[in-house]
Amino acid sequence: MENEIEIDVMVADASHEQYVDTILDTIEAAAKVRGTGIAKRTHEYVAQKMKEGKAIIALAGDEFAGFSYIESWGNKQYVATSGLIVVEKFRRQGLAKRIKQASFQLARLRWPKAKVFSLTSESAVMKMNTELGYLPVTFADLTDDEAFWKGCQGCINHDVLERTDRRYCICTTMLFDPQDPRCLIHEEQYESLRKKTEQKWLEMKQAARQNQEK
Repeated sequence: MENEIEIDVMVADASHEQYVDTILDTIEAAAKVRGTGIAKRTHEYVAQKMKEGKAIIALAGDEFAGFSYIESWGNKQYVATSGLIVVEKFRRQGLAKRIKQASFQLARLRWPKAKVFSLTSESAVMKMNTELGYLPVTFADLTDDEAFWKGCQGCINHDVLERTDRRYCICTTMLFDPQDPRCLIHEEQYESLRKKTEQKWLEMKQAARQNQEK
């Protein structure tokens, strides 16, 4: 693409908190345009994910381009990848796929034995999940951690989830189980991305230790 801007996709840290309000505004605006529900998060919640190394951010220079975060549930037996968003001007360049892949690899790196799940109403995200090895499952196959389900209360479709006793909703549930051979068929092709994500994560851990020693 002519004049295509170089975009870096990286593990977010505390230095990226300046982008949190822009991230939240972008997520809310996109949900309104699509007419779909989304679990609302606070500035403090997203900033904490960055400080803990549980978020992926994409930047075009100093300009915000995209984001996603991860969180563990059910005593770290499950991990959700959430909040995937790309700014309108940076769409149709494969950026969402890069962010999704990076957040997935970060989840696999931090909790290698956990089941990784995704709830989405977007067909493009379902396709990306399938390429990573996710399989469609029922809501009963997800975590029973009440803290996770409480996060769904900010979604406009929450009443559907409640009326069906968490059996159905607008979102499609997809799960990556590291113990299921069907989920591992694409693992090798993401090896280079996994190494890059691991390097950034190790650098963050080392920096944190050095700060504690000061």
